[in-house]
Amino acid sequence: MPQEESKMPPPTDAADDDEPDEWDKRIFSTGCADENARMTDCYFEKKDWRACAAEMEQFKQCWKRHGNDERTSSKDA
Repeated sequence: MPQEESKMPPPTDAADDDEPDEWDKRIFSTGCADENARMTDCYFEKKDWRACAAEMEQFKQCWKRHGNDERTSSKDA
C-alpha cells in the first residue's frame, strides 16, 4: 500500500520571516506600531479585551495624535 503524500506546504526560508509583510507596513505607517503591539500582546496574554482597556486607550490616543482618523474611514463610536 503506497504511503499518502503529505499536504503540508514546503518550509520557508527563515530569512523571509524577517521581512515586513503588508500588515506590518500598514501598522508602521500609522506611527502606532508600539502601541498596537502592546495592545495585541495584552489580548494574547489575557484573552479578554476588557482587561486591556488601558492599552486600547493608548493605541486610540496615538491613532488620533498621528491623524489616522483623517486618512482612514474609521470613526469614533
